[in-house]
Amino acid sequence: MGSDIQRALLWILFGLSAFMLYDRWQVYNGHPSLIGADTEQTAPANTASNASVTPPTATGSGVVPQEAAPAVKKADLITVETDLVKLSIDPNGAVIAGSQLLKEKQQVPWTDVGLVGMILGNKPEPAKDVELFTDKGKKIYVAQTGLIGGAFPTHKTEFKLVPGPLKLEDGKNTLEVKFEGEAGGVKVVKTYTFERNHYGIKVSHQVFNNTGHEIKPSVYYQLTRDGDKPEGESTMVNAYTGTAVYTEKEKFQKVSFGDIADGDRDYQVNADNGWIGIIQHYFVSAWVPTQGVNRENYTRKLADNLYSIGSIAEMNAIAPGANATAEAVLYSGPQDQERLEQIAPGLSLVVDYGWLTFLAKPIYWLLSFLHSIVGNWGWAIVLLTCIVKAILYPLSLAGYRSMAKMKDLAPRMKALKEKYGDDKQRLNMAMMEMYKTEKINPVGGCLPILLQLPVFLALYWVLLASVELRDAPWILWVTDLAAPDPWFILPVLMIISMVIQFKLNPTPPDPMQAKMMAFMPFIFGAMFIFFASGLVLYWLVNNILSIVQQYAVNKQIERDRLKRQSN
Repeated sequence: MGSDIQRALLWILFGLSAFMLYDRWQVYNGHPSLIGADTEQTAPANTASNASVTPPTATGSGVVPQEAAPAVKKADLITVETDLVKLSIDPNGAVIAGSQLLKEKQQVPWTDVGLVGMILGNKPEPAKDVELFTDKGKKIYVAQTGLIGGAFPTHKTEFKLVPGPLKLEDGKNTLEVKFEGEAGGVKVVKTYTFERNHYGIKVSHQVFNNTGHEIKPSVYYQLTRDGDKPEGESTMVNAYTGTAVYTEKEKFQKVSFGDIADGDRDYQVNADNGWIGIIQHYFVSAWVPTQGVNRENYTRKLADNLYSIGSIAEMNAIAPGANATAEAVLYSGPQDQERLEQIAPGLSLVVDYGWLTFLAKPIYWLLSFLHSIVGNWGWAIVLLTCIVKAILYPLSLAGYRSMAKMKDLAPRMKALKEKYGDDKQRLNMAMMEMYKTEKINPVGGCLPILLQLPVFLALYWVLLASVELRDAPWILWVTDLAAPDPWFILPVLMIISMVIQFKLNPTPPDPMQAKMMAFMPFIFGAMFIFFASGLVLYWLVNNILSIVQQYAVNKQIERDRLKRQSN
């Protein structure tokens, strides 16, 4: 009975792994994931320029004129460079129309490197910088702002660059880039303030009322994007790509592109806190208006496969000849949880750990702590495995003892089978009597495997979603713990460890079942080829520690048996 339960549990683990592999295969072939977050896929985008996007309308606040300003040539884009990003700002609206993350590279397809690359004859191309904002043909992803409440400057108004530096020079910690635009007697000075070693950009709108009457404008902060999957994203990943809204009351709410197309507004519209953003695998762009200021959140479908999300923040009335300033922060960069927490409450929730968030969060925290000590994410995973095994060892010890005793009783179990033949009922009764006499828990052998499953699945999500482990090396051939092992060395070592592990456990009395169990390590190894190398590393170290623990317990049981026999 004990070995039956153990085999059943192993089949559950096998089935779970097979399901995860099938899910990755579904994603690879363009189908939606069966688990976790969904990537919204829509029809091909129409070619649409920044000038053709209609600004939002706020109830009671007026409408921006619909006529489009003349398109600005790409050569006229203003290039701004810091230590982390290179931005392209379109003077037509002072819109951020392009961004290169200078410290983040697009991932090389794992089929182009290592053993698979050699077999297929693929050669990896030089890694390019990750691009977030863009306005190239059908790829549209821009950050826009403007005023509503009158014939005021919008993201369609032509702005002029105020002369000044456009590159963050060595020895400088901040860079200010200013644009001026005017419409309807209202002048806006839009200032982008960059800080060294920060992806967050402070964006201010200083509004000058040059009219002869009081005005009460509102500032809109908008992100516009096509609904396609990010360029360069692995085909084996199906992370969420879409918009999100966060408020203190309703917390984190995803709004998929499909929901926007359907007109769904299942998010908090009116608030005086929070942020709005667009999420994709590993990266996020978010507008964080000044907290405590009344705002209206909105989403809109602008054209086929073109969507926007924004927030309209109220400003106080501005008397003739006076001016007022509205401020917000635009974050556009990697989903670095420590950075995001500093920008705004709840912004780190864009890191999606699926339904195991309650367990994945502590695992990520522990991994980060270990990484701060050893300085390497691979060794942090090794230490994490050791800590988990140490914590679970008191619970696992009973399982190891049961397995050792059952292995020690294998000759007696074989004799019982020969005695009772095909009489399953009497055989099971005799085995249960033997378990009772020898004080063996037949289910105990399942416990070590069962206890590892939640940690295994949570670590799977941590490796899938945490940008910190993206392109993180371990040793020698393992250059990306979030990607499969390009040389299959870790899966092969895992197969060897599983073979040794099964040798230490009791062999099933049924020859057919014994053969199936003997093939199990090779089946697992074949599946783990497609899993992140960090996950395989965890399971390999876990197996090695289990072997050591099981071997020590087996030897102790053997010494106890010899001692009893000598007496």
